[in-house]
Parts: sequence; C-alpha cells; structure tokens
Amino acid sequence: MKNIQRLCHAIAKEKGFWDKDRNDGELIALMHSELSEALEWLRNEQKLKKEEMWNKVEEEMADCVIRIFDFCEARGLDLETAIWQKMDKNRKRPKKHGKVF
Repeated sequence: MKNIQRLCHAIAKEKGFWDKDRNDGELIALMHSELSEALEWLRNEQKLKKEEMWNKVEEEMADCVIRIFDFCEARGLDLETAIWQKMDKNRKRPKKHGKVF
C-alpha cells in the first residue's frame, strides 16, 4: 500500500498538480467531490445499464482513493498503518459501535 501511495503522489506531481503547495481543505473537498460523482452515477442508474453504472461508480471510488493516497503521501501520513490500527480498534468496538445506525 505504501508503494501505491507513493506512486499516486508521483503521478500527481508529474501531471502538475503539485507545481505549488496545495490547501488541505481544497484537497479534502476534491476527495469528497469524487464520492459525490459516484453518488450521481447511482442516482442516474435508470439511464445506464447496471454494469455500466457500476463501472462508473468503481472509477469514481478509485479516483477518491487515489486522491487520498496522494494527499497522505504529500503530507507524510502513513495511511497503511493508520488503516490497520483503525481496523483493530473497530474490531474491538460493540455492534454498530453502540449506535442505532
């Protein structure tokens, strides 16, 4: 995962997205925008064949993950370790983390 994180950032730099320092809020908003695009594909599923709709959703999810990896590498964050730690923490939590939904 660390190699993928490095590669995502390297490609973003190569394509000019890091020619100047970037604002954290903007970067997080761009991650969110990829999820919103996936939601829009789901909302328009009647206009597409199911397989085509899911392909579009997969692509937007991939875009979101790529943006997350890029951000984490740029900021020196160890996403892989954080994911493992968070999964371990969640594994020990109560059902639905003690919430209704």
